[in-house]
Amino acid sequence: MLNLQKDLNLPKLPQRIEAFDISTMQGKFAVGSMVTFINAQAKPNEYRRFKIKTVSGIDDFAMMAEVVERRYKRQTAEHGILPDLILIDGGKGQLNAAYEVLVKLNLASIPVIGLAKRLEEVFIPQTTEPILLPKASIALQLLQRIRDEAHRFAITYHRKIRQKQPPKSVLDEIAGLGETKKQALLKAFRSISNIRKASVSDLMTVKGIGPKMAQNIKLALTTTKDNEGNG
Repeated sequence: MLNLQKDLNLPKLPQRIEAFDISTMQGKFAVGSMVTFINAQAKPNEYRRFKIKTVSGIDDFAMMAEVVERRYKRQTAEHGILPDLILIDGGKGQLNAAYEVLVKLNLASIPVIGLAKRLEEVFIPQTTEPILLPKASIALQLLQRIRDEAHRFAITYHRKIRQKQPPKSVLDEIAGLGETKKQALLKAFRSISNIRKASVSDLMTVKGIGPKMAQNIKLALTTTKDNEGNG
């Protein structure tokens, strides 16, 4: 911690470090993680995990901003403990997103850095060039250990969320067929097999299914059946 304070010119010994990471798969099941290290030791009882609520699609920067804002807005509201150093898993983009949140919350005095995986560069807000710590530096090794733990915690939560999702139906792959229409089809025909056997005219008897959609459904299910037979 002394080396880290010196190498990064921190105002105080970084006894409490909180690190953030984002895990997503093409924008789906997006989650954030925060791990806490006190005196260079992991404190799992102070870890936090977040389901991304306000960001859709692939936007790591916005996701990082959401998680950081939720964490420190709550901490300030509840007069919770604030860290001596915030570590962001990522480069300039993720770091700047987090720093802008801290400025908005009047917490810009808390040191925040980004650690980019590719070259293990340390980024600091409002500076152009990254800091390159020696690979043998124990300060860098501490940052890597914390960053990797945040990543592990995020991946674990991401997998847990994905496993809880129901198996995908072939109906989910049909463009324009929303959840309401899908449920109406299943209610009318009872099963995918019966929907597959239905004619275009039969499909059109379901509320919300017009001629074009009925043809799309018929084509999609016929193609799927052919593929299953060839598999």
